[in-house]
Amino acid sequence: MLTALADGALLAEKTGSTPPTVIALHGWMRTGTDFSRIVEGMDAVSIHLPGFGITPPPPTAWGSQEYADSLAEAIAGFGPVVIVAHSFGGRVAVHLAATHPELVRGLVLTGVPLVRLVPAPAPALGFRILRRLARLGLVSKKTMEAQREKRGSTDYRNARGIMRDVLVKVTNERYEDSLVRITAPTRMVWGEDDPAAPADAGLAASRFIRGAHFRTITGAGHLLEGHLEDEVRSELQMLVAEVGS
Repeated sequence: MLTALADGALLAEKTGSTPPTVIALHGWMRTGTDFSRIVEGMDAVSIHLPGFGITPPPPTAWGSQEYADSLAEAIAGFGPVVIVAHSFGGRVAVHLAATHPELVRGLVLTGVPLVRLVPAPAPALGFRILRRLARLGLVSKKTMEAQREKRGSTDYRNARGIMRDVLVKVTNERYEDSLVRITAPTRMVWGEDDPAAPADAGLAASRFIRGAHFRTITGAGHLLEGHLEDEVRSELQMLVAEVGS
């Protein structure tokens, strides 16, 4: 059932009763409906984050901290909840748990890009030259945009308007300082073959969180489907039972 939070600023899928025990946060270019099987039978709210699904985009190019602050306002009346989060939603969840610990009873994370084990590759020399020329006004914005479209990731090419700026911003964020501040019980369930958030990087991220439990699912990738979906649901159920309501 569709529900509105924060006077309609945030839309979500609701299951069960209010207040919810669980808040679900989806990945980039996904929606709250990704969690329909995972939260089935629970008192839960699966958020459509701003700029995704039917929720309007943010007013400016938010980073994951701004998403977390907005979410904190929306769920403050619920009391502490368990957060289950995938990919981009996990970036938001990490900041929420670090900066609004009173709202987070526990965390289940999956496929979240949090730690880089190797530096991001530098842009090609030709692109760096074009970028410098553009700053000097010697290359048009249209030409630079065409080059970014050509060289950008699939997510970058599919993003439009302010959401492209959001993507660039969050892709360049670091999370180590927030990870070490998390005090809520944390469970991390990763696809062994996740290409977007590799399992070895997920394991490295888990070591920043005191007491975090990390495990991989054989044969699983990045998306919430198949065995990974089943195991995230199982981990969520166990954590909810552990921390109480």
